[in-house]
Amino acid sequence: MEEIKIWDKVIQWGINKNPKLPSKLEEWNNEDFMALKNTLQNFLSHIRYFQMSGKDIIHKIKPYMEIFNKQLLDDLLQHLIIPNEPVKSTILPARMTLILELPSRTQEKFSNIITNEHAAEISSWIDRKDTITYPLNKIPYEFQLILQGSRDGFDPKIFWNMCHGYSNTVTILKISDTDEILGGFNPLEWDKTNKQETWMKTKDSFIFSLKNGNIQNSILSRVKDEEMAIEYIFSEDQVNYGICFGNNELLMATQVSNFTQDRRSLCNFYEMTDKYYEKSIRTISGEFSIVDYEVFKVVKKSI
Repeated sequence: MEEIKIWDKVIQWGINKNPKLPSKLEEWNNEDFMALKNTLQNFLSHIRYFQMSGKDIIHKIKPYMEIFNKQLLDDLLQHLIIPNEPVKSTILPARMTLILELPSRTQEKFSNIITNEHAAEISSWIDRKDTITYPLNKIPYEFQLILQGSRDGFDPKIFWNMCHGYSNTVTILKISDTDEILGGFNPLEWDKTNKQETWMKTKDSFIFSLKNGNIQNSILSRVKDEEMAIEYIFSEDQVNYGICFGNNELLMATQVSNFTQDRRSLCNFYEMTDKYYEKSIRTISGEFSIVDYEVFKVVKKSI
């Protein structure tokens, strides 16, 4: 705190302790100043007057000159005129300022499955920058977690209930017994109210596999049949199925209402004649179960 602010508080405290003092300083007499001096006698010697500016001395100290000894006033005047000349009054050292250095804020982990590098790669694909990945400090999207299986549960109905109405979502799957991370981007709103199997049309969806562990390269597969981009599951079948991109080219499935408890999910590319995406995102075939999965809403960052 600046010294003059300390003085302001001290002088105001002294005045408050003497409620009979006139409200206007110009109406004070010698007895009034003496009453204030007696109240503040244990505090005046602790004020760093020589740390104050000339303006503060004139406007804040001089009006109360009657409560100070003459030597201090003479020394203050001399210090203002000839700052480097020694004075007889004691000059207290400047108050020590304690600077509290707060610990640096660590960025909160936004996912249990993917990294910032993965988010940069997915963001680049959303913007159709297939060969250039955004730098980490220029990722244009925020990944807002909607659902996390390890937190919210692995029943397919949970997916449909929690993701209903959300558009521009990325679903991320961590596959059991491998280093695989699979996923898909859906620009459309998820809808749990379908009374029949419904194929959704979009040219912007894609599925992918992310580099991780022993998997050295990511794989991007864009939709090539816009009319059959994503299948929305009939509401009565939502107890067994989650996302379905293309012709089961990325499908979450279970017969026991838990994606982690049986191996029914699949990327059924090689076995199908009709293929609605460019390529398979797996280098191996067969059904699989998942360890965890997450769904994010992807939101453009404000500039």
